[in-house]
Amino acid sequence: MSEEASKYDASQIQVLEGWEAIRKRPGMYIGSTGERGLLHMVFEVADRAVNEVLAGHASCVAVTLTPDGAVRVADDGRGVRIDDSAASGNSGLEALLTRFQTGPATGGRHDVTLGFCGVGPFVVNALSSRMTAEVRRGGAHWVQEYARGLAATPLTEAGTSTGSGTTITFWPDAEIFGAAEFSFDGLAERFRELALLNRGLEISLTDQRLPGESRSARFRYPDGARDFVAILDEQKEQPVHPHIIGFEREEPRMAGTVEVALRWRASHDERVRSFANSRPTDGGTHERGFRDGVAAAVTAYARPRRLLTATDPDLDADRIGEGLTAVVSVKLDHPEFEGSTRGWLGNAAVRACVEQAVQEHLGKWLEGHPEQAAAVIDRVIQGARRD
Repeated sequence: MSEEASKYDASQIQVLEGWEAIRKRPGMYIGSTGERGLLHMVFEVADRAVNEVLAGHASCVAVTLTPDGAVRVADDGRGVRIDDSAASGNSGLEALLTRFQTGPATGGRHDVTLGFCGVGPFVVNALSSRMTAEVRRGGAHWVQEYARGLAATPLTEAGTSTGSGTTITFWPDAEIFGAAEFSFDGLAERFRELALLNRGLEISLTDQRLPGESRSARFRYPDGARDFVAILDEQKEQPVHPHIIGFEREEPRMAGTVEVALRWRASHDERVRSFANSRPTDGGTHERGFRDGVAAAVTAYARPRRLLTATDPDLDADRIGEGLTAVVSVKLDHPEFEGSTRGWLGNAAVRACVEQAVQEHLGKWLEGHPEQAAAVIDRVIQGARRD
């Protein structure tokens, strides 16, 4: 190999920044350039609108798949700021759509990230052939056009407005995504999940892509995790007890809240879903605490009533799940996720807090419903003995 061919120095390093880096390696920011990536594009734009609702500044979020291949995300919140940002010198709107959002979310437990990494709407702008932003604020209607990550027009006052809110419409760039299309069912699944985990959140999803075949869904669930368990149990085996057990509790020791709902069915299957700050998790301290709490409550109820024999050991936390459907959701001011996919919750204090909350609430329920409690205890013990 010649000296020229083997030469490698700083002059050969190509540095890509901003929209160039995003368009060069889109998978690093949204996961893929197929259907999965398109879904994350919607989630990154919807993040801000959803958090407006959760903060009490808006009543609903409306997502529409339009006939020309675009996605429109609208809310009736305060409207993105249109005055200049001291840091960027541009309007708050332009800063939002042309710059990375750096630093952690400031709302803690009250902020939701719909996508897997929360990279922000700038990434969506960079991967869209066109984006239109409309802001209704202070009695005025403002509009600005963007193309592939850059402002294509100045922010323009387009008229008056009687309400407030923000509407962002984007057209994914065919050069990046080819013929990939948005999945209505994929969007509906995540929006439904989010509404189930956040009481008071309302999201509508409308598909107008096929003429004469408009499809729509509305997601709002006043009973939170109880509604979630009911949906997971739809068209499944008969429940061992008719009513879903559930509670929500503020826990200062872990700087957050815990919400749990559960019910046993006449089945060998287990369906335990766990979430941290509305993010699906593969497990972690919240799920371990839940299992420990269930095992402790059932053992404490069964032992003095001789529902466990003298030779039976205490119930193990990993052997209480046969036939169990449950949702465990914690919302923390300072969540600590482990692993590259951030799918495992690591906050040490959470395990003991969730265990105590579950043990206390489930124990009271068992005490107050002796007939149903006997059926639950029998279900758990029989399942544990089979293991």
